[in-house]
Amino acid sequence: MKFYPYKRLNRPIALRVTSASLKLPDGSRDHLDTSAYSVSQRTVALGVAQHADWVSARIGLSATLPPGAGDPDTPWGDLRVLAVLTDGETNVRTVVDLQQDAPGSKEWSGSIEVFRDEHLGRATLAAQAVATVDEVRGRAIAETDDDWTVDVVADEPLGGLRLDVKQTGFSKSAREWLHAYADAPWIVDASGRVPTVVVNTDIEGFSELLGGDSRGIENKIHEMLVSQMATDVWVAVFHSSVGDLETEPDGSPVFPTDWQGEVLREMLPDVVPGVHVEEALRQVHRRRTGDAGWVELQTRIHYAAVRRAGASKALGNALRGLQQMNREDGA
Repeated sequence: MKFYPYKRLNRPIALRVTSASLKLPDGSRDHLDTSAYSVSQRTVALGVAQHADWVSARIGLSATLPPGAGDPDTPWGDLRVLAVLTDGETNVRTVVDLQQDAPGSKEWSGSIEVFRDEHLGRATLAAQAVATVDEVRGRAIAETDDDWTVDVVADEPLGGLRLDVKQTGFSKSAREWLHAYADAPWIVDASGRVPTVVVNTDIEGFSELLGGDSRGIENKIHEMLVSQMATDVWVAVFHSSVGDLETEPDGSPVFPTDWQGEVLREMLPDVVPGVHVEEALRQVHRRRTGDAGWVELQTRIHYAAVRRAGASKALGNALRGLQQMNREDGA
C-alpha cells in the first residue's frame, strides 16, 4: 500500500473503452464493432478487423471519478483527468487530457490515438486524476486500479465474462440445494466472487458435448449450447449486479467496483440506449425499486445478454451446418 503526504480520493477511477476505429493508409476509417473490445476482460484487440496495414487507431474513452472529486470543499484545484498509454516493450508513453462532460460531472471523456509503428504487441491503458494540492501542481489524487490492455495484433479481446464452471450430478450432489434442480442441464450461481455455472453431469452425453472435442454438426450444437449458457449467465449477473446497489446521500445508485460494475457498464448501453451509463443506471434503479417499468425492461436485458453471448452467430453456424448435412444426405 502506498502512503501519500496529502489528501486523495479513496476510490479508484473507472475507465471504459467506448469505441475503436482504425485509420487506413488511404485516410479512411474503419469503425470497429463492439466485439473488438471487452469490458469484462478490459482488452482492446485491434487485429479484429484483419487490416495489416492500418496507420493508427483511435480509442474512445470514458472515465468516472469517485464521489467527492468535485465537491466545493475539496483540498485541491486545477483538476485534470489524463489517459495514459504505456508500452514497456517500445518505451512509448502517450498522455492525453480527457474533458469533463458537464460542469460538476464525475464523467470525463475523450480519445487516445495509438500509432501502429510505435507498438509491437501489448500496451497498458490507464487513467489518472491530477490536481494542485497544498500548492503543489500535478499531484495524483486518484487512478485506475484495473488497467486496460491494448493489443495491436490480437484478433479477439480474450473475450467473454470470466466464469467458474463446475460439473456435478445434481441428483446426488453434496450440495443439497442442487437436488431441487435435478432436471436442469445447468444452473447459474451469481452470488459468489465470480459467476459460477454448475453443469449437470446426470444428463447423459451432455458433459462430453460441452467439452468441445466433437466435430461436424456436434461442434455446431456445442457452440449453440455454450451461447445459450452464456445468455443465461449474462441475464443472471445483470440481475445480481442491480439487486443490491449502494446509493449516495441523494439516492443516486453507485456502480459496484468489482465484476458487477463491469457487467453493468457493458450491458447498460443496450438495456437503456441513448443515454450515458450513469443515467442508464439511475433509470434501471428507479424501475427496479419503483412501481412501474421493471417488467418492461426485461426484454432489453435479455437482448443485451443475447448480444454478448454471440447467440445469433452460434445459431447461424448451427443452421448452416444442418443445411450442409441435408445437402450431403440428399446428394
